[in-house]
Amino acid sequence: MLNIQRKLTPSFYALLSLPATAMGFGLCIQISALSWILSTKYGLDIEQVGYVWLSGPLAGLIGQPLVGLISDNVWFMGGRRRPFIVIGAVVASLMILCLPELGVISEALGLETIIPAAIAVTLALDLAINISFNPTRAIIADVTPEGEARTKGFTWMQTVSGFFGVLAYLIGAFIGNIELIYTGVFVVLLFSLIPIFLVEEPRVLQQDSPADATVLAEQGGTQTNPAQLIPIYIAHGFTWLGVQTMFVYLYAYAEQKMAVESDDELGFIIGIAFAIMNTVGFLLPAFVLEPLSKRIGRVKVHAACLAVMAVSYFIVIAAGGSMVALFLVMALIGVGWAAVVSLPFAIMTEYVSPQQMGLYMGIFNISIVLPQVVVSGVFGSIFKDAANLDLIFVICGVSLAISAALWLLLVRDKES
Repeated sequence: MLNIQRKLTPSFYALLSLPATAMGFGLCIQISALSWILSTKYGLDIEQVGYVWLSGPLAGLIGQPLVGLISDNVWFMGGRRRPFIVIGAVVASLMILCLPELGVISEALGLETIIPAAIAVTLALDLAINISFNPTRAIIADVTPEGEARTKGFTWMQTVSGFFGVLAYLIGAFIGNIELIYTGVFVVLLFSLIPIFLVEEPRVLQQDSPADATVLAEQGGTQTNPAQLIPIYIAHGFTWLGVQTMFVYLYAYAEQKMAVESDDELGFIIGIAFAIMNTVGFLLPAFVLEPLSKRIGRVKVHAACLAVMAVSYFIVIAAGGSMVALFLVMALIGVGWAAVVSLPFAIMTEYVSPQQMGLYMGIFNISIVLPQVVVSGVFGSIFKDAANLDLIFVICGVSLAISAALWLLLVRDKES
């Protein structure tokens, strides 16, 4: 075991964050480039873009819980999570390489449209990211003790991952989405394969405390109590209903509201907007949200951040399609994003047995992918016929407001 891991130093938290950073970088490529490529290079309409995005969440419904369950109970290549991170990274890198070549792939297969190839590549990419994302998060819980160290692990994950996410969006905005794709191949591979062989996984996972085990045994249950997790799943589901709507359809809003004159300008707007959001998203978790969580509790901090995000979406509507206003408001949206990608994992893992962390991390992902299915499978057809795409941000704002209320009303920090 490395000395930095034994002492839980900041450098270890940074190293531990790199595999999740790799998968996050791959996700940033999807957000920045996929809709842009499909709409500008291949001429797909908003409904067709939504259908292509739909394949990924469907893969996650099966992929993450299954991989989580398996990874809880296997030991291979010197690790429990390591094999799945390695496999996911290799497949994700190959699929990222395929994104600019969808036309070539379709032609080679004799297809009349690129939609089948786009769905197949997106499905494989998202499945690979799902295969890896779950273990990259579960390993953080595996090697950190409950409480402050666990929260620090997930906030550091978002700080490091968010920093590279900003770089991804800036590359897409100022250099180009095609260049971003090729950069992403190396980032995903290096950040996944090198760190995961330096972090030592525990051969035997942390045991449930005798006190908790005794109490729950008397109640006829196990250490993990699913009833305590259901409110978290519901609240988090409404979060992702709004967030995914923004991710998939921001390009369409920009096209309609901002008189975009070229494909490159549209790519620039999307890249800068998400770069601003992620800048706030990676600065806040370790330096602001973690200290605040110690003082007033993680749930209250999370709910407050989501409320800020909800208000921000309505400000976008009030700004009337101003590009500068969108960029400014994305900083406020980043407050919510900083919480979304860090605090729920720390909150949820406190209620899960270490022996079942992978499984329940995968089940937790269902609260993300089900909203994504709705966004991609239903909202695209609605937005296609909408005369005013302010509707996109109305849905975002209402969803986040409901989520903030549910977190505050239904969820409690374990310590309390």
